Amino acid sequence: MFGLGTQELVVIFLIVLVLFGGKKIPELMRSLGQGLHEFRKSSSEAMDDIKRATDLDEKHDETKHTS
Repeated sequence: MFGLGTQELVVIFLIVLVLFGGKKIPELMRSLGQGLHEFRKSSSEAMDDIKRATDLDEKHDETKHTS
């Protein structure tokens, strides 16, 4: 993962534990998870909107050429 070994990950985890404390970490992870969920939801909605707009343009072009 990102070229980090087990020892580096343990050191990073210990630093986070010292900085935020054991009680704050679950709250931070929950917030991070909610943020990722919202990001995925928004990006999925944006992709759906783009697909719908592209489909409408294709249909418009087809009706234009058949008339």
